[in-house]
Formats: sequence, C-alpha cells, structure tokens
Amino acid sequence: MSTSNATTRAAPATSSLATSSKVRTFAITFAVVGTLVYCVCLFMNWPVFTYHPAVNRIEWGWGPARSGEGPAMYWYGWTATTLVVSTVVGFLATLLPESMGKKIPLLLVWLLPLLAVPYLIWDLRQWWLHP
Repeated sequence: MSTSNATTRAAPATSSLATSSKVRTFAITFAVVGTLVYCVCLFMNWPVFTYHPAVNRIEWGWGPARSGEGPAMYWYGWTATTLVVSTVVGFLATLLPESMGKKIPLLLVWLLPLLAVPYLIWDLRQWWLHP
C-alpha cells in the first residue's frame, strides 16, 4: 500500500454572520437606541400596551388602574415599545453605507446603560422609600 504525500489545501474561511458589518451595526444601534428609548418610555410613560394582571386584560396604550381590578402593569408595554423601536432603527441603520455604520462608537454600548442606572434608581425610589 503506498501513501502519497499529497498536500491538501485548506478551504477558504467562510464568512461568519458574527463578523458581518451589518450585524455589528444592527447590534450597536439596537443597544444604544434601546437604552435611550426605554428611558424615554419610562419618563413619558409611553407603553404600547398596559397589562392588568388581576383581570388578565391587555389594553392598547396607557391605561389607568381601575378600582377593584388591582394595579396596572406598564413595564411589559415599555419593554415591547423599546424592542419594536430599537429593532426598526437597528434595521434602518443596516441600510446606511458601511462607512457610516463604523462611525457609531462602540463605547456607547456600555456607557449609556451605565449612565441610565442613576435615572432608573431615581425613578424607582418610590419602591425603596415607601413605608
């Protein structure tokens, strides 16, 4: 049996989705816009819907708590608003030229959430200072 010393060529590396500039642009834009939109939704009280857990009812937009129905939950609506807006803006950012997408500083991905923490603590103060 003879063995040959044939050299094999390595297959060219395939492009990974994780290294795609469009995915990078989407992820950075989604993270930056998501932080800002969530803080604005919280401040302006703009949920896409209100959930009333005691009666298992969903109401479009902001809905007040009703007597005998327990509290209204807005967090789900703020989160849904944030996800929708961030996804749309992230997708639109992928349509920009690649050179513009690279100009979005990666620093904002972790800096904006850190800057949002004091506001979130201030906004939730009623839960910590409540007797």
